Amino acid sequence: MPPAAERVPWRWLAAGRASRSLVLVVVFVALLLDNMLLTVVVPIVPTFLYTTEYEGANSSVAPARTEPAPPALKAPPFSSMFSYFDNTTVTVLGSTSAMELVNGTEISPPSQPPATSPPPPSGCPDGEEFLAKENVRVGLLFASKALVQLVVNPSVGLLTNRIGYHIPMFIGFAIMFLSTVMFAFSGTYTLLFVARALQGIGSSFSSVAGLGMLASVYTDDFERGNAMGIALGGLALGVLIGAPFGSVMYEFVGKSSPFLVLAFLALLDGALQLCILQPSKICPESTKGTPVFTLLRDPYILVAAGALCFSNMGVAMLEPTLPIWMMQTMCSPKWQLGMAFLPASISYLIGTNLFGILANKMGRWLCSLIGMVVVGISLLCVPLAKNIYGLIGPNGGLGFAIGMVDSAMMPIMGYLVDLRHTSVYGNVYAIADVAFCMGFAIGPSTGGAIVRAIGFPWLMVIIGVINIAYAPLCWCLRNPPAKEEKIAILSQECPLQTTSYTTQKTPRDFPLTDDSDVEAENVE
Repeated sequence: MPPAAERVPWRWLAAGRASRSLVLVVVFVALLLDNMLLTVVVPIVPTFLYTTEYEGANSSVAPARTEPAPPALKAPPFSSMFSYFDNTTVTVLGSTSAMELVNGTEISPPSQPPATSPPPPSGCPDGEEFLAKENVRVGLLFASKALVQLVVNPSVGLLTNRIGYHIPMFIGFAIMFLSTVMFAFSGTYTLLFVARALQGIGSSFSSVAGLGMLASVYTDDFERGNAMGIALGGLALGVLIGAPFGSVMYEFVGKSSPFLVLAFLALLDGALQLCILQPSKICPESTKGTPVFTLLRDPYILVAAGALCFSNMGVAMLEPTLPIWMMQTMCSPKWQLGMAFLPASISYLIGTNLFGILANKMGRWLCSLIGMVVVGISLLCVPLAKNIYGLIGPNGGLGFAIGMVDSAMMPIMGYLVDLRHTSVYGNVYAIADVAFCMGFAIGPSTGGAIVRAIGFPWLMVIIGVINIAYAPLCWCLRNPPAKEEKIAILSQECPLQTTSYTTQKTPRDFPLTDDSDVEAENVE
């Protein structure tokens, strides 16, 4: 092979590693897999636990109950029965069946109070008490991922500042692959819990490193907003595919099948990272980033993080409680439990891609304010549904509104760091991911308990009102002051002008021209 032909693959790799678009593809795929695994378990876990624990226990106890049933009646061999039909007394055997023919008329034995509650309507699962307890257990299992991610995120933010984004991104892939395989072969609640918690560690590495990497390669605010919208489209696509894919595969193929498919896709993502990201390369930030606790004292960052938290908490509460509520009230089959989330996922995909561009034009603060109001209204409408078709409107509005909030708040986090702190993004996107995880930790863990205490409709009322009440705080993000502006106010040397600080990076053009002094005088 000629030397020129041998260099072609290496040239392609070198060009790929210098391409921002391929970095965006890697982050897109990583977020896609993470959120497919996040949502694929939503329709599987409740029905899997019900089948293995409730039905399995009852099927093993049933033979023991049927054998001693005749002597349990403790009826004498012969007993008399008075017929009010023709005023005669008939002698019958004590061990007769449920219905006897007396003088040509069917007469039931004396009714006894049933030992258990009457059976539910056809197609609905029995075991109301088990399903009520399962709300809490499933909620805790779903919340374990976010709780672990909540603890790990700050450490990952510090790690990315020290060694760069490449190695943490690859570590996230390896842990996600292990978690996916564990889900495929776990048969007990404990193992599912461990796999879900392990997913939280991998998700922390992937999301913090991925979003920080995008913010570092897309320095322009407008381009960064578009890139974040595309990356969140991968998140949306994972949410879109996950629940319907999991429910259909579980119904017609088996529990392990969707997780094995995801494990294969994770291997492809790992190969892509090896080619593009050079995960053995240590690339520390050239400047020291702002500490996490300093960022947490910034009220504008806290407002943006709160919007991310509360808007996503609504769908986080729906994940463990909506499938069980559908099983109880709609008698839904397994495949419908995941399909109920399809409208929310499709509209979220549309919302993130649409408002990644529109939010910059209409104002990201206004986009997030409207989004939170629509989230609250949609959640209030969910309990009004009588069947799966009644969920299309509320869930569609919910997904579209969350897409508005996410596509506006993610670029704002990077913009606030540029404006008020050092332009190093690992810590601020660790805070954004912490806010996201708090919603998915508090939501499922408290949602199951609230449903058991006061019911599913009141849960939707509570979280809907919280979102509507929080929405006006987004107005604070309309025109946040820059760090230099506070110094100018204290020294009273110049009037407050926000536009002069939003383009701090643009004048750094080299080599300097003869007109640079004139431009500097005009700025003064």
